[in-house]
Amino acid sequence: MKYFFLRIVRGYMNIGMFFYFKKITVYNKERVPKDKPVLILSNHQNGLVDPLLLAVRFERFFYFLTRAGVFTKPLLAKLFYVFQMLPVYRIRDGWGNLTNNNAIFQSCTRLLSRGETVVIFPEGGHDLRRTVRPLSKGFTRIVLDTLEQYPETDLQLAPMGLNYANPLKFPDSVAIYFGKPVNAKDFYTGERNNDVVRLKSRIQAELSELTAVIPINNYPETLSKLETLNVDYLNPQAVNACIKNDFKVPVPKPKDSLVGIKKVFRFLLTCNFIMPYAVWKYYAQPKIKELEFVATFRFAVTIVLGPLWLLLTALVVGLIFGLNMALAYVLVSLIIVLLAVKL
Repeated sequence: MKYFFLRIVRGYMNIGMFFYFKKITVYNKERVPKDKPVLILSNHQNGLVDPLLLAVRFERFFYFLTRAGVFTKPLLAKLFYVFQMLPVYRIRDGWGNLTNNNAIFQSCTRLLSRGETVVIFPEGGHDLRRTVRPLSKGFTRIVLDTLEQYPETDLQLAPMGLNYANPLKFPDSVAIYFGKPVNAKDFYTGERNNDVVRLKSRIQAELSELTAVIPINNYPETLSKLETLNVDYLNPQAVNACIKNDFKVPVPKPKDSLVGIKKVFRFLLTCNFIMPYAVWKYYAQPKIKELEFVATFRFAVTIVLGPLWLLLTALVVGLIFGLNMALAYVLVSLIIVLLAVKL
């Protein structure tokens, strides 16, 4: 029953993602083993949108380690548990809460020993900056504890890079890259301190190949140069090569010849969905304290209020002009949405 419910929710979320993103591209998806326990390790830029993208793009159901801060409200916490999201605590959540991670990490080892897939964002938090921050050692504890307690487990580590065109804008595009799986047993020698260092170093290097990495020490200047070159952030390998070669190998995006047409359809989209837009613009958006959650809340408003407003408006049109006009209104509205988002 649980998985039946999850499939329904995932199907709805998948439709929402289709209408929210201009383009979602997954590269090397086949590299994720289907018949082995897997720990997916990803960079983390875009709030809850990051795990949602993974949840809707794979047939297999994942377990997600999620920052404990989003579990503060009881109703949301119950919902997150249904979606197989597990809270992980950080220092900012209070020193006293860190011991709660012991039970969470133990749950992860049991899940992996049973052949499940667990997703963790080892940077320890989200950040819109296009880089890979130093990794926390929490994921290494899960890996090494699993191999210590269940030595027969053929645990595979799947590095993954999330790359957004512009997570603060709508519509956005995202490119997801998977690296080659890493056999966890190759990093288990029994000397935990050395194993931790080797694991962190290997995964840091893998994520840096799958993600656009702008050095933090001169981030604003480098970002400005890349913006001037109009680079394609959905191609992280080319962006990294551009930085490495002192910006002598620009990777410009194709010129957009449909700017005027896009503006027209996005204006029509705003007018047609004026109530959801007003709720987002004047109620939800001003309350967002972290920019990393802009896309999360915008997506939530879109998939909740968008369909409700469309059905309510269609009902009014139907009552006044008849069923055929209501169906025509829905069809035209969907065409406007597709053209505004996908062009």
